[in-house]
Amino acid sequence: MQAANKFALVLVTAPDLKTARLLAKAALQARLAACANLVPKIESHYWWQGKLERSNEVLVLFKTSEARLAGLEKCILGKHPYDTPEFLVMPLSKGAERYLAWIGKSVEI
Repeated sequence: MQAANKFALVLVTAPDLKTARLLAKAALQARLAACANLVPKIESHYWWQGKLERSNEVLVLFKTSEARLAGLEKCILGKHPYDTPEFLVMPLSKGAERYLAWIGKSVEI
């Protein structure tokens, strides 16, 4: 295992698979993420505008570098249909050396 403090996992929810695929493609084409995993059919429960809501969503997990986070956020928030899209960053502490190297090379421009 290698220290991974230069990398992050970003969580984004989307209303459907089509939107999730569009967000993933935009981020990948711009080299803002090395990988985007789409996890369909999650059920989200949340407070929105004073009411308890429930909806079916798709979770997108982006693997990226700390250096690309600002660009990824701008891309996702600019293309997302939600008024207040989820964009949560989870810094990584450790990871497999070859995988981390692959992330770094994948997001280089």
